[in-house]
Amino acid sequence: MGFLSEFKKFAVKGNVIDLAVGVVIGAAFGAITKSLVDDIIMPPLGLLISGIDFSSMQLVLKEAVLENGEVVKQAVAIRYGNFLQVLLNFLIIAFAIFLLVRTINRLREKEAAKPAPPVNKQEVLLAEIRDLLKGQQPESASEPHNKIV
Repeated sequence: MGFLSEFKKFAVKGNVIDLAVGVVIGAAFGAITKSLVDDIIMPPLGLLISGIDFSSMQLVLKEAVLENGEVVKQAVAIRYGNFLQVLLNFLIIAFAIFLLVRTINRLREKEAAKPAPPVNKQEVLLAEIRDLLKGQQPESASEPHNKIV
């Protein structure tokens, strides 16, 4: 099998396509979550803490160097506000995925708990007869039916 035909066989398998769809949907879900955090959750939270924008919160270790009003060297800072915002994004995504998986698991449990379809009585009787006949057959064809003890 040639390299290209082997790659084609691999690429069109359902798992690879499912993975690609999952990645695309995950990226879109990430963008939605980022907007939810940045545009919906963070503004009121920032208002509660005196209008502070989380993304601009930082601890400056070394100030920027300016010459003639232009930045020559950028400031060295720990941007913990941005970290808090990314952490909040993660927690929201993790919680949403938890709710999704929990819902799917509950649906599966309901499906598994459904009673089995009624069994035909004739099929049950035939199965019992089959099992009785199997019990009457000798264990192997090479053994004689009459054993002398």
